[in-house]
Amino acid sequence: MFKIDIPPGAYWLCNALQYHGFDAYVVGGCVRDGLLGKTPHDWDICTSAKPEEILALMDEHHVKTIETGLQHGTVTAHLNGENYEITTFRVDGEYSDNRRPDRVEFVGNVIEDLSRRDFTINAMAYNPDVRFDDPYYGPSRLVDPWFGRIDLANRVIRCVRNPDDRFREDALRIMRALRFASTYGFQIEEKTAKAIHRNKDLLKNIAAERVQSELTKMLCGKGVLDILLEYSDVMAVIIPELEPCIGFDQNNPYHIHNVYDHIAHAVSNYKGNDISTKMALLLHDIGKPECYIEDHNGGHFHGHGVISHKMARDVMERLRFDNKTKEEVLTLVLYHDAEIQPSVKAVKRWLNKIGPEMFKKLIEVRFADVYAHADINRDERVDKYFAVLKIADDIVDEQQCFTLKDLEINGFHVMILGARGTTVGNVLNHLLDKVLDGEIENKYELLLEEAERYLKGETNGRL
Repeated sequence: MFKIDIPPGAYWLCNALQYHGFDAYVVGGCVRDGLLGKTPHDWDICTSAKPEEILALMDEHHVKTIETGLQHGTVTAHLNGENYEITTFRVDGEYSDNRRPDRVEFVGNVIEDLSRRDFTINAMAYNPDVRFDDPYYGPSRLVDPWFGRIDLANRVIRCVRNPDDRFREDALRIMRALRFASTYGFQIEEKTAKAIHRNKDLLKNIAAERVQSELTKMLCGKGVLDILLEYSDVMAVIIPELEPCIGFDQNNPYHIHNVYDHIAHAVSNYKGNDISTKMALLLHDIGKPECYIEDHNGGHFHGHGVISHKMARDVMERLRFDNKTKEEVLTLVLYHDAEIQPSVKAVKRWLNKIGPEMFKKLIEVRFADVYAHADINRDERVDKYFAVLKIADDIVDEQQCFTLKDLEINGFHVMILGARGTTVGNVLNHLLDKVLDGEIENKYELLLEEAERYLKGETNGRL
């Protein structure tokens, strides 16, 4: 008989509820992850106790509570520095907004509660001190009426009962199915998959922030390539700018995929979890269909970075990304196709332009993009960007000068020479240009002399 390690707080809450005559189980994602051998992030509890009974019991034991969703039967208990959601067994009424039930009905049976949940792998409950007489497993501490344990073992995402009903109740479950399949590398069961395609337009009723949250988790999954390729129609609902890319032939010897498939492979090629990089790869070529031209050499997409940048801004704003992520994505999309020469001078210019952190993200984008191309000169291009990355690392590690603050001279020193106002900035920028171009060393005496020459008009620079 298997065992799930439950944290002391969740274990105490279950025991306290049982001691007062109520049924109580940990439920949902924590059971799923426990069975997979993963450490759950959240521990949710379901119980036969009504919300007012939960509140009274917690008050009796001096446990702090938050009334997070009393109308839906949920109370949050704060214990040992952790929050635990405790929800009364319930069944749901109609979902008029395709997101939340208009009403709920409290029930006294855990199986009824599990039957309202989205996927079989999330419709399991567990209590280490209760033996449930399961008709399939026999005596078990796991309540699993929809055989989620079998689907976990077979790596399958399957809706509880009728998948059309589940998605019409809550359309966000469509994105959750894709996210789980991507994250765990599972397959989506056929009936569930067909229902996703049928009901995809319901995602238009879901708040952008919720779609964004599921999308970013999905993009970071190890199975993201299969999901992006198989559910391109769903992606086109949440990001309509992707629809023209689907099946768009690039007619170019450097490409072996159509525009959308190239995007999918590029996203998959980046194995990190940085959301800005993932989103930039998803959006980096969305402007290609708009700027396609063809000549005797095949298809071309001149200036597609600029067009993709404009379209990406609309996407990032529509999906309500925070400003920092939005600006990072837009920077990466704009420069994703830029040529970066493996020279100290060129790399310093880029480090000055976008900073070391963004520059490394840009190189990650370049790697992922190149690996999604045909293999013509691919090794050569990959070697080039490894060389670029090595130069950047050396510049940063050796604390070489590539920004104004790195100069061994500052505005105060320039003002001593008599400069005022905007002239101070002009002098400093001139000095930095000289250092970046390798025309002068970043040494105080040399910089001071060059500043004096500049102010006297002895160089090509003029005030």
